[in-house]
Amino acid sequence: MEVALPDKLYYGIGEVANAFGVNTSLIRFWEKEFDVLKPKKNAKGNRKFTPQDIKNLQLIYHLVKERGFTLEGAKTHLKENKQKTLNNFEIIQKLERVKTELLKIKEQL
Repeated sequence: MEVALPDKLYYGIGEVANAFGVNTSLIRFWEKEFDVLKPKKNAKGNRKFTPQDIKNLQLIYHLVKERGFTLEGAKTHLKENKQKTLNNFEIIQKLERVKTELLKIKEQL
């Protein structure tokens, strides 16, 4: 899944939820469930997600929503194979971008 967010240091939870097409409550729930998500909180308690948090959310989204892992399965998979999973996920993202470009070229022909 390609997430369209501008280049910023921090993103609000609303921006993140809109980019992923989910509710803010799901982002908060995943924050509680997955140790890799540690957004910073300002004085008011608002969550501010870094680009690294966004990458972790993309990985969680991929495992849970696209590949159909249960939450426990995704947690276990991340703990045991985080680097391998991250590398595979990056390759999948690149291939999806190439596919999108190829489809655009096909439409133009």
